Amino acid sequence: MKTVSFTEFRKNASELITKVEKGEIIHVLRHGKPVAEITPLQSEELSSPSWKKPALKLSLNGISLSQAIIEERRS
Repeated sequence: MKTVSFTEFRKNASELITKVEKGEIIHVLRHGKPVAEITPLQSEELSSPSWKKPALKLSLNGISLSQAIIEERRS
């Protein structure tokens, strides 16, 4: 884990992000107080966005939820 000031992070952002890509965690301080932790993404976070993953299919008493809503609106 590496700790850097905000000013140092701004000046060396590209180099520090390269270190994060290699697995290092960076803590950023502003006026001596911690303000951020930069960590590498996990491989599952990189795979695909959540909106591309299969959706949850809901059903109610054997019928689809959308069909139940349509029937409820009709009554």
